[in-house]
Amino acid sequence: MTTGTRVKLALLLGSLSAFAPLTIDMYLPALPGMARSLHSNPGTIQLTLTVFVIGLAAGQLVVGPLSDAWGRRRPLLAGIALYVASSACCAVAPTAGWLIGGRVLQSFGAAAAIVLARAIVRDLFDGIAMTRFFSRLMLVKGVDPVLSPVIGSQLLAIASWRTVFVVLTAVGAVLFLAVLLALPESLPIQRRQSADLPARLRTFAILGRDTEYLRHVLAGALTFAAMFAYISGSSFVLQQAYGLSAAQFSVVFGTNGLGIVLFGQLNGLLVGRVATEHAMLVVSLSVAAAGSLGVLLATSLGAPLPLLLAGLFAMVSMVGVVLANTTSVALAAHGERAGAASSLQGLLQFLVAGLASSAMGLAGRGSPTGMGVAMFLCAGAALATYAGRRPRRAASLEVRPEPESLAAA
Repeated sequence: MTTGTRVKLALLLGSLSAFAPLTIDMYLPALPGMARSLHSNPGTIQLTLTVFVIGLAAGQLVVGPLSDAWGRRRPLLAGIALYVASSACCAVAPTAGWLIGGRVLQSFGAAAAIVLARAIVRDLFDGIAMTRFFSRLMLVKGVDPVLSPVIGSQLLAIASWRTVFVVLTAVGAVLFLAVLLALPESLPIQRRQSADLPARLRTFAILGRDTEYLRHVLAGALTFAAMFAYISGSSFVLQQAYGLSAAQFSVVFGTNGLGIVLFGQLNGLLVGRVATEHAMLVVSLSVAAAGSLGVLLATSLGAPLPLLLAGLFAMVSMVGVVLANTTSVALAAHGERAGAASSLQGLLQFLVAGLASSAMGLAGRGSPTGMGVAMFLCAGAALATYAGRRPRRAASLEVRPEPESLAAA
């Protein structure tokens, strides 16, 4: 696979992986305006976020196993088409109920994109090559949560909340064409699994008994949950408790997002050359835990802002390293059931993050200590889940032969 082909593939799959944060983060600033426009209460409008997250988790659990039987391309195109149609419905929603229904359908389409992006990477790569490619995806995934809220805010400054969904419709349409024209089927017929329900249940039973798979998935999910706690609470903590302006908060948020990108790329350069995935995980999980401890001490003791910012950067910037390595190793032994393995990983990731966010909410969304406790418990649990055992696979640089149409691209 040429360098140019790898770059184009990374941009496309990275964009698909970013569907969920894009669809969540871009419309968050519009929630108050949506409630007023649709003559609804804030609690009802908040359901549009809740049902999206639930649908995102459930959709992955359905689409992933089906793609092991049907291939990746058809479910992916169907999911993106559903996303485009439902986004358009949200843009013209006359009532809050209509909007909630549109968000449910939108979540299923986004679920197909993110779960199948991971499965396609597993179809095409093995070993260290897979880890390096997942690191490349962080170029797109790390930038998305930085830009999405900014884009959403700027759109609301010149237009109504409906414009956000018009933009999401356009983004989905562009990616549909990109997949249709540039992404061939990655799962050959001879490697596909049975589509019957007993076979699907046996697949999940196999994954549930694989302690190494679960260990890596949980370490990644807990790290993701720590970042989710940061995303949920940092705007309140930094602006209300520490007095940062909206512009200053944007700089902090952008700097941490840049850390995800830079350390994700550094992981791709180091893994397999000077360090194994296991070593990179031990280091990154340790740094994340130490950073989250700094956040906890800063928020609970009222320490100066620089200590809090240093802790946040240390924790958040390790997310790209952790997710790239845990995803690669978790999927390594399950190439024949990569769709199901990717779907269970996605389900656990959002489930753990949701639980962490709910627990933090009990202490108050704007509570500095609540954010610090949630981040430290999640990052510490991620390190404890992973530490103490050696990896099951040796590093390799194997790359699966790509489809002829992809090679030609």
